[in-house]
Parts: sequence; structure tokens; C-alpha cells
Amino acid sequence: MRALSALVMAGAICFSSSAFAAEEDFLKSIEGQWTGGGKVLTSIGGSNVNVTCKMKSDAESSSFSMNGNCRALAVVSRSFNADVTAKGNAYSGKYVGVSGKPSKLVGSRNGNTIAFNVTWAQPEYGDRDAQMTIQKVGEDGLRIRTIDQDPKSGKSVVTTQLDLKRQ
Repeated sequence: MRALSALVMAGAICFSSSAFAAEEDFLKSIEGQWTGGGKVLTSIGGSNVNVTCKMKSDAESSSFSMNGNCRALAVVSRSFNADVTAKGNAYSGKYVGVSGKPSKLVGSRNGNTIAFNVTWAQPEYGDRDAQMTIQKVGEDGLRIRTIDQDPKSGKSVVTTQLDLKRQ
């Protein structure tokens, strides 16, 4: 019986070590300097604004941070940042965007995508809830997308999509 318990414990340690290594490898793969652009929705039902962005991402074995800036119309500039911690494939942290106030991120990773539930610091697009994904696209691509609900129709609306390439 002791041999079986020891075998189960050894298996659990190996599994958690490989899960830790997998998260560390994924986090390191999104580290670096990124540039690109995309679209930001001004309001639900409003128009998209084209933006160009630069971002730097730093990663440790169980955390990462992103610091970036996007420009629109050559005169409007907005910074954003995120600090996120991973425990296995569970992720949590904070995101600071246009409001300048920290919003809460809670989610998990599946394959090359971290999917977060976002609780905005103040109402955005009619409420405080949204989704955000950070997706590794190939070796040198990263897509950041936020999705909110239209309060009138209840339909999901992409409010931000940034497609970035490693420099």
C-alpha cells in the first residue's frame, strides 16, 4: 500500500512539474518587443478607430507583464498595462487601460490562448463585465482582443483587436 501511495505521489509531482514547465515555456514565448495595430470601437454601435501600437512584455516562470501604447489619428495616444500571475493554467491579475484604473482579470490558458473574464474598474460599454483574450499566433504573432456585450441586443461585440508582431 505504501508503494502505491509513493507511486501516486511521484506521479502527482511529475504532473505538476510538467504543468509548471508548460506554463513557463508559454509565458516566455510571449516575452519581447511587439509592434502592430488594430481597431478600437469608440462605443457600442459606433465606429472603429484604427490604431498603431508598441508593447513590451516581460515574463518570469509564473507571471508576465505587458506595457504598451497605442496611437490613433496621429495625435491621440493611450497607454495600457497588465500584470498577471499563473498558478498552473489558472491566471489572475490586473489590467489598466484608458480609464487609468486597475481592472480585474481572472482566467485560464487553453493551448495558445489565455481567456480572461474582465471586471472593469468602472462601467465600460454599459457594464463592468467583458472578456479578454491574449493569443499567441504562430512563432512571432500576438493577438489581444476584448469582447463586450451590446446592452440592447445582448450580442457579443469585439471592442478591441490588436494584432502584433515580434520585433
